[in-house]
Amino acid sequence: MLSFESVSKRYPDGGREIVVLDGVSFEIHAGVFVGIFGTRRSGKSTLLRLAAGIEAPSSGTVRFDGRDLAAMSAVERERLLRYGVAFMSPQDWSPSPTERVIDHVALSLGSGGPAMREARRRARSVLARVGMTSCADEFARSLSLVDRSRVVLARALIRAPAVLLVDEPAVIPSLSERDQFCGLLRSIADEQSVTLVVASEEMTPLHGAGMLLSIGDGELCSTEEQGTVVRLPRRHAERSGR
Repeated sequence: MLSFESVSKRYPDGGREIVVLDGVSFEIHAGVFVGIFGTRRSGKSTLLRLAAGIEAPSSGTVRFDGRDLAAMSAVERERLLRYGVAFMSPQDWSPSPTERVIDHVALSLGSGGPAMREARRRARSVLARVGMTSCADEFARSLSLVDRSRVVLARALIRAPAVLLVDEPAVIPSLSERDQFCGLLRSIADEQSVTLVVASEEMTPLHGAGMLLSIGDGELCSTEEQGTVVRLPRRHAERSGR
């Protein structure tokens, strides 16, 4: 479903460059729950953004369902993000001041989606699935952090993605609410046969993962049967500009 082949990501920083990922290779198969563990600024968020096609690798190849993301046209990548892959991040929260929850979810289908009446019907359905029916007609900006997380999940689910990429669910401050949200993620992934990839700096949200990747101090290790070990640079590793 998703593969990285010798993928590196570097960012310029004045006369030098910061290496975030370096020669990363692994495969994720359809329907698997994958956990990515790493501390803050370890590169796990960059890995998810590359997987979603939001960013392009500096070198190497990222493939979705066998297709090289870099070889896709801008229109194809946009369609992939809209319907094939859904990326969830704590930063994915930008409703307008007067936007209601139902419309915030419905509008994630985009201008090429169904008519607004049908989009709202679908939005109510996914809001019910994530336990947010009672908030459908509230102003989106009035929601608590945990309710925002559920609405962001609903925005992802309404597009029926094949792969759901979740960046840091541990931002929910209440441990019990965090556990409930992570349990919701797993149950939805199971019932809808979605490939779930969760990145976190805590291990609790990754409980039950069929494949666990760990980023930190130079290694990305898989606990899958293949026992793949690939190399990453040490955190914040810097190289002189080339």
